[in-house]
Amino acid sequence: MRKIGNLEIEQIAKLAQNDVYQQLGTSSNGLDRAEVQKRQEKYGKNILAKEKKTPLLITFLQNFTSLMAVLLWVAGGISFIAGLTELGIAIWSVNLINGLFSFWQEYQASKATAALNEMLAESSSVLREGKQQDVPAEQLVPGDIVNLAEGADIPADIRLLSSNGLRVDQSTLTGEVDPINKNADPFTGQTDTVSELKNFIFSGTSIIKGNATGVVVKIGMKTSFGQIASLTQNVQSELSPLQKELNVLTKQISLLAISIGALFFLAAVFLVHYPLIKSFIFALGMIVAFIPEGLLPTVTLSLAGAVSRMAQKNALVKKLSSVESLGSASVICSDKTGTLTQNQMTVLHLWTPLRSYHVTGQGYAPHGSIYDGPHQRSVKNDPELAELLAGGLLADNAKIEEPNDKHSGYACIGDPTEGCLEVAAQKGGFNSAAERKQHPRQKEFPFDSDRKMMTVVIEKGQERAFDSYTKGAPDNVLAKCSTYFSAGKSLPLTDSKKAEINAANDGYAKQGLRVLAVAGKILPKDTKASNLEEDQVESELTFLGLTAMYDPPRPEVKKAAAECRKAKIKVIMVTGDNGLTAETIAKRIGIVDRKKNVKVITGAELNKMNDNALKDALRGEIVFARMAPEQKYRVVDNLQQMKQIVAVTGDGVNDAPALKKADIGVAMGKTGTDVAKEAADMVLTDDNFASIVAAIKEGRGVYSNIRKFLLYILNSNLPEAIPSALFLLSGGKIPLALTVMEILFIDLGTDMAPALGLGRQATEKEVMNQPPRSTKEHLINKTVLLKAFTWYGALAALLSTVGFFLNNAFNGHYYPALPTAGWDYRQATTLALGAVIFCQMATVLNCRFDTETLFTKQNFFSNSLVYTGIILEGLLLLALCYVPFLQEIFGTARLLLSDWVFLFCLPLPLILLDELRKYLVRKNS
Repeated sequence: MRKIGNLEIEQIAKLAQNDVYQQLGTSSNGLDRAEVQKRQEKYGKNILAKEKKTPLLITFLQNFTSLMAVLLWVAGGISFIAGLTELGIAIWSVNLINGLFSFWQEYQASKATAALNEMLAESSSVLREGKQQDVPAEQLVPGDIVNLAEGADIPADIRLLSSNGLRVDQSTLTGEVDPINKNADPFTGQTDTVSELKNFIFSGTSIIKGNATGVVVKIGMKTSFGQIASLTQNVQSELSPLQKELNVLTKQISLLAISIGALFFLAAVFLVHYPLIKSFIFALGMIVAFIPEGLLPTVTLSLAGAVSRMAQKNALVKKLSSVESLGSASVICSDKTGTLTQNQMTVLHLWTPLRSYHVTGQGYAPHGSIYDGPHQRSVKNDPELAELLAGGLLADNAKIEEPNDKHSGYACIGDPTEGCLEVAAQKGGFNSAAERKQHPRQKEFPFDSDRKMMTVVIEKGQERAFDSYTKGAPDNVLAKCSTYFSAGKSLPLTDSKKAEINAANDGYAKQGLRVLAVAGKILPKDTKASNLEEDQVESELTFLGLTAMYDPPRPEVKKAAAECRKAKIKVIMVTGDNGLTAETIAKRIGIVDRKKNVKVITGAELNKMNDNALKDALRGEIVFARMAPEQKYRVVDNLQQMKQIVAVTGDGVNDAPALKKADIGVAMGKTGTDVAKEAADMVLTDDNFASIVAAIKEGRGVYSNIRKFLLYILNSNLPEAIPSALFLLSGGKIPLALTVMEILFIDLGTDMAPALGLGRQATEKEVMNQPPRSTKEHLINKTVLLKAFTWYGALAALLSTVGFFLNNAFNGHYYPALPTAGWDYRQATTLALGAVIFCQMATVLNCRFDTETLFTKQNFFSNSLVYTGIILEGLLLLALCYVPFLQEIFGTARLLLSDWVFLFCLPLPLILLDELRKYLVRKNS
């Protein structure tokens, strides 16, 4: 608990008013000017501290100092020193582009604290030295006496001194939309969560009804709101799974490239006796050949393509790397209200002492009917139904608005529980506006947590049977009843009838429904409403019936939950609602297995569990209820300790710490606060859980595409390395089939063009039939290496080498008397280069699908970017062959017609061979 002086906040809540003044060193006249100044110096301003951020310049420079980047800077520098200006420019340009791509990905400065500050009240009405005055909210200090009116934003954590019909929206703190009734009475019970204290109101929340006076207890970062800000700020931003994997990959490839470069340098010096500078250039070619310069641009394009597709499916991604993180998700911690459900309370059942009813239609739209079995009922032909619905409607402070500029559908203004009663009345045949006008309210006794009911006195008129209507918790309302309404008249409430009512209530409660009871009373004639007391009206009531309501699941959620189960993604509901409702919804939509024992853990129970017990619970079917922000954060933290990749949904300020802690935070676009959206990595524009699942599919596709890209570029490493190996092993008798400049042309030109197309490859159908990838699984695994080097790469190396020797033979040159310079040599290396490029064309088509065949209309003609890359490859090769200045730079020559025939014969056999492999894989699986 947070302490005030030497008392905990719960103890402050238990104090009488005079004791509160004494504890906080204030009085009913407020603080004097000198004391205010003293406390401002001691406690500081009533604002949230700003989060420290890495300077933008440092962030920018960090992207040019990775191991791979340093290697390329050095390689480019050596090229300039050796007089290879074009080569140096090319290498440095690629490095610059890669750095800019990385910087753009990381330039996601968090604005969560700024958004939190924007939610705080700007000014407050304060009593100081006995005088009322408006002061900026940031100047409030503990001990200030504050007056708050309806609609006010609450500027600090405040202990109430007096209140009048006070209802507060605490959804920013708790995530639950139902308004909370507050009063100034000393707290007498026990609570595990300070937000449940009835005589405290909290910074960042707002008053939706009534007014109050209170004393400031906590300000700034010490408030409940500030604690959330602190928790959010203290979350260390971690690298995404993809970023971690790319870091490992670049280090591995860089070390491999350096090792191979060093080996080839030594071999060139001692086996072939090359001069040092020539050996450096030779080794440089091998280093650059093994570094995937196109990796970051391709990754970024792949992520950007997924972002575009996800936006079409109502998921807006703020951070590119988050796309793949979502694809790696093994656990989704989801809110209930508005994400799994529609956030539109709906009356599902009605019950009167004469019969029970089923209500059709969902949400706030007044479309639906009321049925007694197969028979449709309305207020015109059913007096019991009419009084039940009238009682709910007339004792209702909410309002249903039709679609307008602010909201596309019907919306509830006020308490959703009350709003759905108006909708039910309309379904039963009432015109709600006309009914309220015909029976205006004379007096109201507001709901409070002790009575658990509220009552209105109305103008009865000719239509209504009662002068007042009461609605509230069934047990409390029933205890005030002495009769029940049936067959148009009031009858004595017997024990058997009470048992029948309680059985109906229990039955609805076990279904996870929220139940309200409605009762009425006939008051003595000529009674003046203004003279009535609460006890006079709320006694000897006539029981009218029960209303059972729920927040219906979104229609798409059940299918999405089934898809998660198939994809081995665990979905955990984490809600502020009660356990029974949460469990019922979880079972209804299928995020837990109905056949298994489901453990429901409340926030209070979680506080008593150690981390080991929590981890054990997380391995089973589980639902969390009545959760506070720090508890949600703890659940996420423990899941991450279990090596799970965690996605978390949220919409309130209270969700910000967990959203930021998660591997990917998902905020709600419609109902989400700015704070939640800023802390999150992704925003759902439709607040729909199904959109998360669609985004996961895209994320999985991204990882698959990056792996395809790596497979594609790695396959050209072998045909680039083999000529150098043959050259060294033969002691220079077999000339280099590919020159250093030709190798760089492959890496910086023909490698990248089609590879960028692979980054936009559509997600394969089977991707959601597999479990999430293990955190131990790497982008380059045994399968990728085998495919790259013993299949695609080996074939390309073989065909390239064959092309080199065939061209030499065609020109009359045979081993060991092969030319090492001149036109014939240049033509032979050009053919070897062409063979590698044409093999690349086949390989990029083969890499598009892991197991699916290329030869279907949909597969073959999709992804025009790949075909654009292939055409560009061909045009680049033509330019090298026939543009004179490029011939001089790259040492190439014109190819003969027979050479082109050889090249055009290469792709089809390679494609057919891989189609055979895919067929065998499909057959065996």
